[in-house]
Amino acid sequence: MNEVRPQLDELLFSSVEGVFVESVEVTDTSVRVEARTTVRRAACPGCGCWSGRIHGSYLRFPRDLPAVGKFVVVSLRVRRFVCAEDSCPRKTFAEQVPGLTRRFGRRTERLRATLVSVGRALAGRAGARMTDTFGAPVSRNTLLRLIASLPDPPTATPRVVGVDEYAQRKGHIYGTVLVDVETRRPVDLLPDREADTLAAWLAERPGIEIVCGDRAPFFAEGATRGAPQAVQVADRWHLWHNLCEAAEKCVYQHRGCLRPVPAPADQPQEKAEPAASSPWPTGHRFAERTRAKHATIHALLDAGHSKRSVARQLGMTLNTILRFSRATTPCRTAPWCTPGTRSRSRPAAGSCGSSGSRSTAPSTAGRRER
Repeated sequence: MNEVRPQLDELLFSSVEGVFVESVEVTDTSVRVEARTTVRRAACPGCGCWSGRIHGSYLRFPRDLPAVGKFVVVSLRVRRFVCAEDSCPRKTFAEQVPGLTRRFGRRTERLRATLVSVGRALAGRAGARMTDTFGAPVSRNTLLRLIASLPDPPTATPRVVGVDEYAQRKGHIYGTVLVDVETRRPVDLLPDREADTLAAWLAERPGIEIVCGDRAPFFAEGATRGAPQAVQVADRWHLWHNLCEAAEKCVYQHRGCLRPVPAPADQPQEKAEPAASSPWPTGHRFAERTRAKHATIHALLDAGHSKRSVARQLGMTLNTILRFSRATTPCRTAPWCTPGTRSRSRPAAGSCGSSGSRSTAPSTAGRRER
């Protein structure tokens, strides 16, 4: 193994200076590389003063990228130096090998860079499965922690900024998200949705020309104070949302004016289809199951069994048996078709309640009006 040390030194630490490979131990599952640093001096991370006075040494075991399917562990001996500056709060410091180690790091820089690339491409769970494939298994939390430790990319001051709120804890804690409308990328997150916080953020970026957001009063006040030169506009989503709410409220208030259009007298009225075939087509899985339940329940009831006995035999609740027993046809077993449950009736396909996420607004408004 001694004759391959120069090749291993060049292979493993070609981009790292000041490291010498002493020995290599290969087992069935791992490769252990004994190495040490060779630099004579190191710079103090506190004051930047160079020191060559050695205080002691110790071993570090950073994991490296796997080789031919085996774990690679570097047994690296590093030294601790005494800071030569008397005023420095650090009396001693450990040397770091640029490109190989960092403070409190348990992985080499190349393994760390590889895991960061996997985490940025696949995120947590999928990234953790991928690391198992190439022999460097880590948990999803490790990948997310590595991504969170990356520095924020430099961002230019946006010309058009979008302002909206987001929930850190729904119903309790809300913050402000700021988005570059032109690039559609988030710019920053503010811890609250107060006007002072938004005004301070906008005041630090005088290049903003347009502030786009909803009509919340605290956002409008913050934009006026922080960016008086900017034009405030409403975004497209809120414009459509407010228009839909206004139209829905107007139609609900004038619902008494809506009347069905009578059929012309010269045209004969179409015959209604049988009730059994209108709700569910033949062959529908739900329809067939409902028809079978209806037939079974009525057969047991006609045989003289009580409703509670039928419920025990079929493993159903008593309310379900009651609903099926009162229904003359299978289509009447649905809750919205059962007599006496008008408050639970489903809206028509073209009604206002079925379009939009705020379908309960008319009923709420009606209760307030009454």
